[in-house]
Amino acid sequence: MRVAIIGGSGKMGRWFANFLLKEGKEVIITGRNQRKLLDAKRQLGVKVATNVEAVKSADAILISVPIDNFEEVVEQVSPYMRPEQVIIDITSIKVFPVETMHKHIKTGLTLGIHPIFGPGARSIASQNFVLTPTNERERTLAQKIREYLEIRGAKVALMTPQEHDEVMAVVLGLSHFIALVSADTLLSFDKLKQMEAIGGITYKVLLTLVESVISEDPELYASLQMSLPNMTEVEKLFQRRGKVWVDLVKNRDKQEFVDRMNALRSRLEEGNPDFGKAYENMYKIVEGL
Repeated sequence: MRVAIIGGSGKMGRWFANFLLKEGKEVIITGRNQRKLLDAKRQLGVKVATNVEAVKSADAILISVPIDNFEEVVEQVSPYMRPEQVIIDITSIKVFPVETMHKHIKTGLTLGIHPIFGPGARSIASQNFVLTPTNERERTLAQKIREYLEIRGAKVALMTPQEHDEVMAVVLGLSHFIALVSADTLLSFDKLKQMEAIGGITYKVLLTLVESVISEDPELYASLQMSLPNMTEVEKLFQRRGKVWVDLVKNRDKQEFVDRMNALRSRLEEGNPDFGKAYENMYKIVEGL
C-alpha cells in the first residue's frame, strides 16, 4: 500500500511517515520547502514528489498542511483523485477542513482525523485520536481505522466536526492561551533562572507547559487561536474568572477563597475515582522529561 503525505516534510508529516514505514507501508511525501523536503527524504529514506504526482500514485492520501493553506492544496489535488482512494486530513481543526474536502473532492472517501499529540510522541500507544465521520461511508471507514489504532494501543473517540471544534476550544485553545500568558508573565520577572533552580514540581509542570507551547510553530498556534469556534468567549470567561480570584486575594477574603476552592474540589471529585493523584502524576511527568 502506498501512502502519499501532502506536507510530509513538516514535523507531524514526518512523524506519520516514520510510523507508516514501520507499519510496512510505502510512503511518498511532498513539501513546499525544498530544503526540508530533501532533508526528510534523506532522514526517512522515502520518495518525494509534487502534490499532484504523489496523489496520482497513491492508494491513500494524508493531508498534513497548515490550516491556512488547506483549501488551496485540496483544490490543487482534487481533480487527480480516484474513487478508490482514501483521503484523510490531520489538522487540529475539523469543521473547516471536512467541509472543504466535501466541497472539492468528488471522488474518493474522505475522513477528518485529529491526532491529539505532537511530533515528540515516541509511539502511537496511549495517544489520543478523534475521528469525525459525517455520513455512513465515513462512519464505516472510521470504525476500521478505530480498530486499527486501538489494536496498537491508541485511544480513539468519535464525534462530529462541530463537537470536536467546540471541545478543542478548551482542550487546545485555552491550554495554549494559559501557556502563552504564563510565559509573558514569567518573563516579566528578572529572576527566572533562580526561580527555575529552586522551583518545586508544580512550578516545573508550569514551565513544561509553557515551553511545550512556546517552542512550537507560532503560525500554527495563531491559526488555532483564530480558527477555533468561540475562542474569544472562552478566553474572556477565563479573564472574568481570573479577576474573581485576583479580587479575593486583593481583598484578603480568605474564607471566600477557601469556600470557592472547596466547591471546585467537590465538583472535580464527582465521578472521578483518580481525583487527588494529580501531584503524583506531575512527578511522573517531570521525571519522564
